[in-house]
Amino acid sequence: MLQIDKIKWDTESADYLALADDWHVVARSKDLAEGHVMKVKLLGVELVLWRSNGQVMAWKDYCRHRGARLSEGWVRDGKLVCPYHGWEYNCEAKCTKIPAHPKQVPPLKARAFSHRATERYGFIWVSIGDPLQDVPPFPEWENTEFRKFYAGPYPFKANALRAVENFLDVTHFPWVHANLNGDPQNPDEIEDYEVYVKPDGLHTSEIMVFQPYGDHRGIPVNAGYTFHCPRPGTAYFSKRTGETERFCTFLTTTPIEEDECIVWLIVAINFAPELTQERIDFRQDQVFAQDRRQVEAQRPYRLPLDLREELHLRSDKFQVEYRKWVKRLGDDANARRRNLAPIKTRASA
Repeated sequence: MLQIDKIKWDTESADYLALADDWHVVARSKDLAEGHVMKVKLLGVELVLWRSNGQVMAWKDYCRHRGARLSEGWVRDGKLVCPYHGWEYNCEAKCTKIPAHPKQVPPLKARAFSHRATERYGFIWVSIGDPLQDVPPFPEWENTEFRKFYAGPYPFKANALRAVENFLDVTHFPWVHANLNGDPQNPDEIEDYEVYVKPDGLHTSEIMVFQPYGDHRGIPVNAGYTFHCPRPGTAYFSKRTGETERFCTFLTTTPIEEDECIVWLIVAINFAPELTQERIDFRQDQVFAQDRRQVEAQRPYRLPLDLREELHLRSDKFQVEYRKWVKRLGDDANARRRNLAPIKTRASA
């Protein structure tokens, strides 16, 4: 089998397998115009994105003829043209024209390596594996009572699972986000909370914290966080800052390499109509710059799924369940792949 991509990640490891059979954001929809081509990378695989008649295609960035990068090509008459010898590929990844032999019907093997792609919430999502579920849910997306704001993207020189686990952790607030999300002079004692493992992922009961600058308006709030982690690379919280006020955040990651990711964010709020995109950006940029500094410094850079490798407290209950859950998902994916793989038999003498 021809090796195209330089994948550093151990493709047999539970963390990789938990991510491979899933959907991941690779770009904003607005950044890929009709007839345009874009180069991205996901889980060590170099991809070309292109759009024709409103449809998004995601293929390996590779032409089967002589290994050229299709991302260096262009779209013409609804087909992607290879920049090296002009081969043309239609939206079904079939080669339809070989200019050097215009009368020849291209062979069946003259195809691009295609992957699943879809669009949701203004993002382009791609899976290089076999996803068992749809794109992760964002509860407030269709709710007109909530205004939505994009923030980021935020590139991290860090593992995607580390970045997600950081998002699920409220105990770092007084130290990493001092005087914003927590008070270092009077840090919260985290009361016991519940973690529920359900078919749609991990959920928590409400976790209460005090925040000196809790909801972008510069006022202190007693915030109640309720988390949902539907996939290893995607997480969400609904933060209660008043009787009916909700500050919700949908976070998803692009695992580019095992030590590199991109964090994408959508904020949804049902209060403070005076808040502008600039105010949202100012706060989120500040918070995620602080997060980036700490997450990039964590060692080992891959998330330890063996619970014996790090110490855990009662307040780490959510992170412990997250690691156990990721490990189970990876083990399940490995079992599926082994069952689907052909049985090797010894050759006859």
